[in-house]
Amino acid sequence: MKKHIAALAVLLSLTASAAWATPCDTVKEQIDAKIKAKGVKAYSLDVVAAADIKEQKVVGSCEAGAKKIVYKRN
Repeated sequence: MKKHIAALAVLLSLTASAAWATPCDTVKEQIDAKIKAKGVKAYSLDVVAAADIKEQKVVGSCEAGAKKIVYKRN
């Protein structure tokens, strides 16, 4: 029983880390689809290094948190 629990824990941690390290293009496309579904037309999404975030509105994270996706209404 303990082996099954340990195997499940390892599987869950690998799944979580794989989702955390999602490529920026994939995350950006998902966010873009959600914004368009709400009817927003004039906006931009940009991928920015996490260290370069100032006062932008962060709407997503990718590449294990190294980069952030920021939203700007045009």
